[in-house]
Amino acid sequence: MTTPAADTQREMLSLVTARIRDAYLRKPHYVDGGMDLVAVCRELSAHALTYALVRDMHEGVARLGIFTTTDLRDALLRPLPPQQLAVREVARFDLIGIGIDADLFEALWLMVRHRVHRLVVFEGDAVLGVLSQLDLVSFVSNHSHIVALQIDDATSLAELRAASRRVDEMIQLLHRSGIRIERITKLVSELNTRLFARAWALLAPPEVVANSCLLVMGSEGRGEQILKTDQDNALLLRDGFEWPGLDALAREFNAALAELGYPPCPGDIMLTNPLWRQPLAAFRQTIYGWMFGGDGGPSVDGPMHLAIFFDAVAVAGDATLLDEARAYLERVLSGQDAFLARFAVAADQFQEPGNWFTRLKTSRNEQPLDLKKLGTFPIVHGVRALALKHGVRERSTASRLARLVEGRHIAAPMASDLVDALHLLMAIRLTHQLQQRERGGVAGNEVRPSELSTLEREPLHNALAIVRRFRQYLRQQFRLEAL
Repeated sequence: MTTPAADTQREMLSLVTARIRDAYLRKPHYVDGGMDLVAVCRELSAHALTYALVRDMHEGVARLGIFTTTDLRDALLRPLPPQQLAVREVARFDLIGIGIDADLFEALWLMVRHRVHRLVVFEGDAVLGVLSQLDLVSFVSNHSHIVALQIDDATSLAELRAASRRVDEMIQLLHRSGIRIERITKLVSELNTRLFARAWALLAPPEVVANSCLLVMGSEGRGEQILKTDQDNALLLRDGFEWPGLDALAREFNAALAELGYPPCPGDIMLTNPLWRQPLAAFRQTIYGWMFGGDGGPSVDGPMHLAIFFDAVAVAGDATLLDEARAYLERVLSGQDAFLARFAVAADQFQEPGNWFTRLKTSRNEQPLDLKKLGTFPIVHGVRALALKHGVRERSTASRLARLVEGRHIAAPMASDLVDALHLLMAIRLTHQLQQRERGGVAGNEVRPSELSTLEREPLHNALAIVRRFRQYLRQQFRLEAL
């Protein structure tokens, strides 16, 4: 007899090999866009369906949509009676589709990302069927969907805590099942974004939400956070908006995130710090100060504060506030080569120990290597500096590199090596962080060579060699030797 844990592990393993064509697809059922809702409901009832695909013509072009019982609910709130409403008026034509040969993990992510319960499955231009959430859940694991629904339906922090714990369980299962690290981060990032947004919605009054933009930053903003480390968040306020309870709300929100497993930021980069909770106009002045300083000269912390903000993503509220802050940053950065050099130099601040290769080859060595300082940070920050220099807006390191290659600002082979090295470093770090937690310790960035497997040691050496070459490239690009 298998245990529940073994059953879940087996279900997760199916994500590695299973394709959409392996799952159960429901045959498509079509209705004409001109049918009234009562007639459509008769169709659904006759075939025991809860949805139908809608064929329609719009401005002389054929289009395909979907009508569900959720759309019927919304239609009943309209002033026109349902027998006078054509289904095209209430159907949704922004279908989320997927190819028959895509893997099931992609289907899981699409459903979570777009908050839909059904995907239309295509082979070329032909519709083969509809993959429903329930059918997908029955085929593999219900972890990500159950967590997403649990987050969206949470009415208290206690319910969010339960969802947050399930995210941690899912990470462990996915990683041990062999899912690639970039896929894990993609899914976890989406769930975390929804977790932050739901926590904010539970605590913040509607007028605060409407007149502000809640940001997450750092690795969470880049979509590269996996295990919960510390908080990096901020709040941009609409100019002229004032609310007397903002200080208390900030404390309550950061305390709530701590309860959800996100420890307070040692650098105080949180809503509770007035520096990270400002009206847009004041925040523009802060950005200027980070770059040029005041009478005493440039700010010592300015480049790193700017780096943290550059990775920001809006998770709730008015995202245009973040857009305006970014646009201002781009304007003041134009032509500021001296500041960009000061900004980029951080990527070169952590030097490898002189005997790092020997330490990696010696399995008995107990002196730890910091994978973040020696590996991921130089890649992430170096690419961030190049993105700032060349006006690249993408938020993840891999997408920034892709855009830099498109603009011929970095060679494609180097960019490919950096992405591979980053993902390898992230995967090794996650493996050892999970082991540290199992032993009752705190998940950190250090790994002892004696704890590395044979299959980890040589790739890690190669990854750190790539980082070394990249640092030399940054020195040339930003003329860091002259600083």
